[in-house]
Amino acid sequence: MPDVRTPRRGRPTASSRADLEDAAAELFLERTYAATSVADITQRAGVSRTTFFNYFTAKSDVLWSTFDRNIGRLAGCLAGAAAETPAMAAVRAAFLEVVSPIGPESVPWALTQQELMGTREVLESSGLRRFMEQAAVLRGFLARRTGIPAADPRVQAAAFAALGAVAAAAGAWAGDGVGRRPLRDYVDHALSPVCAGFDAAFGADGGTQRG
Repeated sequence: MPDVRTPRRGRPTASSRADLEDAAAELFLERTYAATSVADITQRAGVSRTTFFNYFTAKSDVLWSTFDRNIGRLAGCLAGAAAETPAMAAVRAAFLEVVSPIGPESVPWALTQQELMGTREVLESSGLRRFMEQAAVLRGFLARRTGIPAADPRVQAAAFAALGAVAAAAGAWAGDGVGRRPLRDYVDHALSPVCAGFDAAFGADGGTQRG
């Protein structure tokens, strides 16, 4: 996201997601998240309310734009995993593929400027929904790959542990400041031991594709 800028009159009409993200970031820093409405964002970006909702279903979605663009690829990456790849090794590879485009400069301001923007509570509440959605994706994949029911505690624990590792990696990445490395490095460091441990728990082959 760009540096904070003062409001500009006569801003050219724009319809891209990035323009809305930039406008929202400016306003959240100036007024806080709670004091900014969707109408404020669209006015600053120079677009209509309809255009906003073409990209986002709610104001809180603006905070998760980078995440949503990339995590939406997780199911497809898992589906493309080779049949001989152990279940959690496939999960690790899928997450690394998903976060690979996210470089050091891509950290959302909603994470690094939570106090100024007043985004802590909304990040927690809107993040929980996303966490549970991706947990369901992982449980479904692990159940198919291992032959263990999705409701089994081992499958649920593996899914939540993997997501917890990725969340911890994202937090460390956001907190590293100007010295941060690409997000992929943090995710690999946090996720590798989790996946190795659960593959061992799933059996000698780690739960390769069942015939």
